[in-house]
Amino acid sequence: MKKPVTLIGVALLCVSCAPAGNTTAAPSASAAASPISSAPVSLSANSGPQAPGGTIPATIGVTWDQASKDEAMHVAENAMTDFARPAVEDKQWANDLARWLTPQATADYSAVDPANIPASRVTGAATLSVDETNGFGVMAAVPTNAGTYTVQLLRTGKDAPWKANRLTPPSS
Repeated sequence: MKKPVTLIGVALLCVSCAPAGNTTAAPSASAAASPISSAPVSLSANSGPQAPGGTIPATIGVTWDQASKDEAMHVAENAMTDFARPAVEDKQWANDLARWLTPQATADYSAVDPANIPASRVTGAATLSVDETNGFGVMAAVPTNAGTYTVQLLRTGKDAPWKANRLTPPSS
């Protein structure tokens, strides 16, 4: 008789320790489909503006005209001409090339050994791939004796000079 009482006691103890069942109703399909926001969404800390006091760069007014295209082609060709000089001493090569480069490109190319550059001369005029909606950047194809290099050119405004940001060799 002791065994059944002990078993009942253990069963009662287990039941009393078990968590209570979920008594709330499952959300309806319409409630799950239309969440309610309690605060405006912000990707910034403390729900502040993305760039306090800042402005989005204006693309209006920075359009392509023939002068912009001519200047971009001029910079691409000259940057490539100064780049494609593998026989020039490295310090002189970097200094000559820097006048055509963005600050980042100047830093990137300062460690290049010009002796490793396969191109030694530009063989034709640059051609541009212009995106008429973007007056801040353009890609130029510049033919050399080692194939056609792609030169990425950037500027910060309509009257700002074009600068080469990247000179990419032809793909093998």
